[in-house]
Amino acid sequence: MVGPLRPQFVLFGSSIVQQSFRNEGWGAILADLYARKADILLRGYSGWNSRHALQVLDQVFPKDAAIQPSLVIVYFGDNDSMLPHPSGLGPHVPLPEYIENMRKIALHLKSLSEKTRIIFLSAPPVSEEQICETFSLKLVELHRTNESCRIYSEACLELCREMDIKAIDLWTVIQKRDDWLTASFTDGIHLSSEGSKTVVKEIMKVLSEADWEPSLHWKSLPAEFAEDPPYVPVSPDGKAKL
Repeated sequence: MVGPLRPQFVLFGSSIVQQSFRNEGWGAILADLYARKADILLRGYSGWNSRHALQVLDQVFPKDAAIQPSLVIVYFGDNDSMLPHPSGLGPHVPLPEYIENMRKIALHLKSLSEKTRIIFLSAPPVSEEQICETFSLKLVELHRTNESCRIYSEACLELCREMDIKAIDLWTVIQKRDDWLTASFTDGIHLSSEGSKTVVKEIMKVLSEADWEPSLHWKSLPAEFAEDPPYVPVSPDGKAKL
C-alpha cells in the first residue's frame, strides 16, 4: 500500500473486466478520470462465471481487511449465459443457480462495510455474426446468443431491484446505438473503445444520481494534494530559498 490513502474502486468480474484496460477500455477510462482521486483496482478473471467468483469471494474481499473498498462494480453473466455443452463441461451456469450466486456475492459485499457501495453490470448483448466471423464458427455451433444474454441480463436486473442494488442494463443501453453490432465489440463479445464509453457513461450516470454520502462521482471527490504545486522561491544559484 502506498499513501496517502485514496478511495478504492474494485472492478470484479470476468474477461470484460480483465480486459478493461485494453483498447481504451472502460477500466482505463475510469483510472484516467479518477486520477489523484481514487484507485481503480482490477480483479478480472477471463473465462470465469459466477460459480468461480463465489469460490474466491472471501479471498478477494476479506471481511477482516483493514481497508474496505468504497465501490465494487460487479460483472458476471456472459459466461454463465452460454448455452450448455452436451458434455456437461463449459462455463454455463443454470439460471436459478446464477441468480443465487449473484445474490450471495451481493450479500457478501454488503457485509464488508456500511460505506461500501455496489453496482452490478448486467450481461451485455453479443454480435452473433461478428463472433462467427472472428472465431470461424457456423451459427449452428454458436454457444453465445443474444437471446440467452437477454435472459440472464433481466434476471440480474430483477435481483438488483429486489436487493436495492444499483444496476446498469448493458444489454439494453449498448443496443441503443444504430451501429452497435459493428461498433461496440472487438470480436462480437468483448468491448471496443466505443462499447467501453457506453459503460463509463452509464456508471457516471449512476454515481451522479446516487444519494450516497460521500458522493463517489469524480467531480465530488477531492484531488490528492493541491492541484497546483506550491510556489518555492529559487535563488540565482538554483537553490530553493527556504
